[in-house]
Amino acid sequence: MRRGAGVIAPLPVVQVASIPLDDGPQWLVEGLWAEEGVGIVGGAPKCCKTWLALDLALSVASGTPALETFAVPRAGPVLLFAAEDRPPAVRQRLEGVAGARGLDLARLPLHAITAPSLRLDLGDDRERLTEAVVRFRPRLLVLDPFVRLQRIDENSAQEVSRVLAYLRALQREQHVGVLVVHHARKAGAGAAQAGQALRGSGDFHAWGESNLYLRRRHGDLELLTEHRNAPATDPLLLELVGDPPRLALKDAPRVAERGGGDLGERVLTVLRQGAPLSQDALRGRLRVRMQRLVDALRALEAENQVSRSTRGWTATNTKPSETEAGSAGAQPAEG
Repeated sequence: MRRGAGVIAPLPVVQVASIPLDDGPQWLVEGLWAEEGVGIVGGAPKCCKTWLALDLALSVASGTPALETFAVPRAGPVLLFAAEDRPPAVRQRLEGVAGARGLDLARLPLHAITAPSLRLDLGDDRERLTEAVVRFRPRLLVLDPFVRLQRIDENSAQEVSRVLAYLRALQREQHVGVLVVHHARKAGAGAAQAGQALRGSGDFHAWGESNLYLRRRHGDLELLTEHRNAPATDPLLLELVGDPPRLALKDAPRVAERGGGDLGERVLTVLRQGAPLSQDALRGRLRVRMQRLVDALRALEAENQVSRSTRGWTATNTKPSETEAGSAGAQPAEG
């Protein structure tokens, strides 16, 4: 195929059935961030957006659970740019989180861009960022916040989409997750979807594969999750704890149980989504006390509805009636 004197390569096309399948949802951080996913950490000012972004960054770099709960299947380098915080302040925050987890920050592949500014609407700065990603090969790139990374009209879909398209291309070409911190409108708390409250163009909401939203509600700090290829979880309550402070789940069992429903059914729903999961990964996905999860798994295993291997827990295709020969139905249920 030719255009003038140049040669244009044809578009690659394959038969759909020949496309390799993913083995269920693939996570950079279980239940919070998709593998190589782009997305937004959004919320109003002073809602701990940077705290959450830094927690995720340290978790990916160290392989320790995010918020001390959500598993990181495979650790790797992280590159971050914090436009609103001085580098010493970023280090201090991260050292506090690392210390609480018994980690030595100096031993982690966690890198910060220290340039005074980074403009994603300027070609030279985009080239510099791309070069840094190529050089450090991060599994996660954190950019905080969007408002300090450009001087475009955030309400212009055309201008916003141009910047987001660059980040999407960077993600695909370099196989890196991209997390962008972005502000929500002050009047957006009542939006039907949290993503609709993000400031500026609706492209922000549509762009993300994994979006995390923080909001203040009834005096609590609430975290909402949204994924393109996986179901959202129940809302979680967070709080800053410790000295130095770090972000953590608040009253995790109560929040996790808000959605109601039988825990056994919730376990089966998660396991039927794909690859085997460890107990820690299941607990991170379901946000329940470990003892409740162990009890539920034992009951399901006794009914041959789940099985355990060295790779983790999986759901079987066997129903209780197939193993109990219907006798269970004649017995009164307890409780």
